[in-house]
Amino acid sequence: MDARASDLRAIRDLINRQLASMSWSAGGGPDTVTFGNDFLHGAPLYPSARPVSVRSVDEFTEYMGELAQTTLTSFHERVIGAKVIVFGNVAVATVTCENTENGGEVNRNVEMMLLVKSEGHWKIAAQAWDKETNSVPIPAELLVDF
Repeated sequence: MDARASDLRAIRDLINRQLASMSWSAGGGPDTVTFGNDFLHGAPLYPSARPVSVRSVDEFTEYMGELAQTTLTSFHERVIGAKVIVFGNVAVATVTCENTENGGEVNRNVEMMLLVKSEGHWKIAAQAWDKETNSVPIPAELLVDF
């Protein structure tokens, strides 16, 4: 496998690991350790809520853990499209996801990740996401398989 294919595979694995770590069934919760391990120390997260606010990985995982114990009893997230661009030791990934909340409500969102490769491993340096709405649908070019 050439270096580019290897990098794309590693990033694909990271994305799938991220989504799996933030998916749980009733009575469970997020795998915060696995989720956090894919981020650089101090990486900012920008959730879809507005006005925009920055969260640390620890703040975000604590929030999701609290939701798992209260109003978000189950959460399953899966990739329905992605585009990844790699140049040397930097990459951007645009990941389109479908989320099923509490076994019924289905939403879609787009997550944008800035990634860097350090010591042979890809890590997320920053991540932001936004939810699809009727007025802001996900464009077809973001629904391509990766």
